[in-house]
Amino acid sequence: MSAALARAEAFAARFGLRLPVLMAPMAGASPVALAAAVADAGGMAALGALPMPPPAIAEWVAAYRRTGDRPLQINLWIPDPPPVRDATHEEALRAFLARHGPPVPPDAGDARPPDFAAQCEALLAARPTAASSIMGLYPERVVQRLKDAGIAWFANVTTVAEARAAAAAGADVIVAQGAEAGGHRGAFDAARARDEAVGLFALLPQVVDAVDVPVVATGGIADARGVAAALLLGASAVQLGTALLRTPEAGVAPCWAAALATLAPEATRLTRAFSGRWGRAIATDYVRAAAAPDAPPPAPYPVQRGLTAAMRQAAEAAGDLRHLQAWAGQAAALAHADSPRVTLPRLWADARNLLAGGASEAA
Repeated sequence: MSAALARAEAFAARFGLRLPVLMAPMAGASPVALAAAVADAGGMAALGALPMPPPAIAEWVAAYRRTGDRPLQINLWIPDPPPVRDATHEEALRAFLARHGPPVPPDAGDARPPDFAAQCEALLAARPTAASSIMGLYPERVVQRLKDAGIAWFANVTTVAEARAAAAAGADVIVAQGAEAGGHRGAFDAARARDEAVGLFALLPQVVDAVDVPVVATGGIADARGVAAALLLGASAVQLGTALLRTPEAGVAPCWAAALATLAPEATRLTRAFSGRWGRAIATDYVRAAAAPDAPPPAPYPVQRGLTAAMRQAAEAAGDLRHLQAWAGQAAALAHADSPRVTLPRLWADARNLLAGGASEAA
């Protein structure tokens, strides 16, 4: 057996998986049905709990566990410092957004995410297989409680320096996120998320060399070739996000799922237009308009997220891709629309074949 296969199978065995494949914890796109399908296939299910208050986290976990007792990752965002508010700027943003959706209430920018400390308590009470962090590191007291509870800490990083910091803080696994990934970039410093954007296959081997814990690769992986390449570069497992969004279990807006099927890599872009944090989305009419020189720059997170809430909700209700928050990674068109129960075992079988010197159906 090759070193890459041995490393992947050891990771899978450690976390009770049949496949070294993780579902990305996508906030707002991790329904129980998708998590259960990934778990049925032998991978690790996930919950992106960012927008969820503690009772909602508990309810989701209970519903997932009714489908079986399988591995689960729960992800929380590490809070940013309080945003600096600018009433004049926000007024200009409300006027701009009203041209792309419903009128924006004057207090829309006051929106706040759920209390982080309370979310941590809910996570600890849920006792998932793994607790993952993004946008920074869990506080030392939380890390110790995770270890005491036997919950592994998966730390999402976007640079080698972040990987070293996470390993030094006690992370059990490092999740190396390449700039190809759809959704929010997990940079610890929001101001550096775009300028320090590194592609996965440049980032991954350097992170592997920098830390002495297993590394999971995420960003732009959607077929067996990507899985095999990541494992050859030192990853112990892969994490898939956009690759799962076309599946029936994902339940995303039909216009979003349809757009992914033919989306060219260059038809995505990094944008702050939805939340105030950099993330990769389909370059829709709104995303391009928000990047125009005459558009007011986005407000910081979470102010921008509150200001865009009415537009995002209206677009989803209307099936309007032009204004929808349609996150997408650069390998979106490689994704399949079949259930993960079908695609993930085949993905891993093809990746194993490639690593053994054969050819996959996708090659």
